[in-house]
Amino acid sequence: MLSDLDHAPPPADTPDRVQRRAYIDLTHLGRHITGIERVSIEQFQRMKFDGADVRHVRSRGVLSMILRQQFLLPLLALIYPRAVFVFPGFPPSPLFLLARDRVVMYVHDMFLITRRQDLGLKAKLYMALPFRLAVGGLKYFLTNSDKTRGELVSYKRPDANVALYRPVVGNVFDLEPPMPARDEPASGAIDLIAIGTIEPRKNYAAAIAILDALAERGFQNARLGIIGREGWGNETALLRGDPRVRLLGYLSKADTKAAIKAADAYLCTSHDEGLGLPLIEVQFVGLPVIAPDAPVFREVLGASGTFIDTADAGATADAIVSLVSTRGWRTRSAAHAVANIERWNTAARGDAGLISGMLSDSLDRAAAWSGAAPGPARQC
Repeated sequence: MLSDLDHAPPPADTPDRVQRRAYIDLTHLGRHITGIERVSIEQFQRMKFDGADVRHVRSRGVLSMILRQQFLLPLLALIYPRAVFVFPGFPPSPLFLLARDRVVMYVHDMFLITRRQDLGLKAKLYMALPFRLAVGGLKYFLTNSDKTRGELVSYKRPDANVALYRPVVGNVFDLEPPMPARDEPASGAIDLIAIGTIEPRKNYAAAIAILDALAERGFQNARLGIIGREGWGNETALLRGDPRVRLLGYLSKADTKAAIKAADAYLCTSHDEGLGLPLIEVQFVGLPVIAPDAPVFREVLGASGTFIDTADAGATADAIVSLVSTRGWRTRSAAHAVANIERWNTAARGDAGLISGMLSDSLDRAAAWSGAAPGPARQC
């Protein structure tokens, strides 16, 4: 397994420099690509270190992932004491605390610490302790949102560095740009869509209450479609018992595209999110987004969102009815969506330069960090 990891020639344009290695842990990438996996692919699979030999570490199944995360990667850190290790998905093995100056960890959210009551058994057993140790012991962190950065600061060591590395959101579902559409007020029926694993943090009980309140206001045919796998907790049983809810499961890109295009609005009722990537992704088709009035959702949606109190189903239903009951609502929502995508992506594109400055010291001043175009990388 190690014999093919150590025979890359130094880059041609840096013959006088000692060859550096950068290992990027992609062992968590599986068959189903969700938000965390998309961020890992778009932001980290394409990373390169100037003058360094970049190597992607992948796995073939759960056992392979565990062995590589807990044993292979720490062994590589021991064998190559100048190598840098980047963890864009799962937290690193606690053994990496012994090499904290050479580790960069991307933090998607702080739920492994702040919302343990919502975790599944696997996360509690395998991820929670390594995550807490990493947050309290490592030196270099990147985060996907200002909200996540603010929470991380409360747990990190005083000498640790944290920088924003927000993802540039692409049109991952190949949605057509908003076009002039039927713009009459909605009446009686409204199709809502949500994307994400069915688990306690998504707070789908609030969505059920909102459907009830919409029915009381004349929208008896309001429906909710949920794209995502069934996770843990009791939410799946609750949702299956309601005929207005369609559990669509994990869909192909084509089927996801069709479901989003057929919807009137996106509904998020989550207790919390680290970012909420789908909220921006659905805006490529001009879909209005309804989300809790919380800092992370205001950060993601800016002026484009319809913000709600998920604990007040009646007020939320009133807000939705107001949104869809005026002529021209689709055109206005589409314009807000397009503007928000541009706002977010402009800020995200500016993060790469800031990362370079933050990490220059962590690379022992021998390699420069950049988020530039993809460079060749070996697979481990």
